[in-house]
Amino acid sequence: MNIRLHIEHLVLEGLPVSRAQGAQVKAAVEAELGRLLSEHGVAHEFRSGIAVPSVNAGGMHVPRDTTPGALGTQIAQSVFSGVGRR
Repeated sequence: MNIRLHIEHLVLEGLPVSRAQGAQVKAAVEAELGRLLSEHGVAHEFRSGIAVPSVNAGGMHVPRDTTPGALGTQIAQSVFSGVGRR
């Protein structure tokens, strides 16, 4: 099965990450989301191919000392909770 997920914008406003660290956050999101989707797949409602304007990824608690990599992993896990197999 091929899975194609396109995230047009990821806004990190108010989070403890600088503009320069954005690439690290992005890489961590891509790696973790790829891992989760390959291991668990997508939710049934997304399997037939669907485009949605947004997905509810729930809330997150982000400590001030969070690294860009840890932040990206946490974001990916939140996104997965909205699109992944439950």
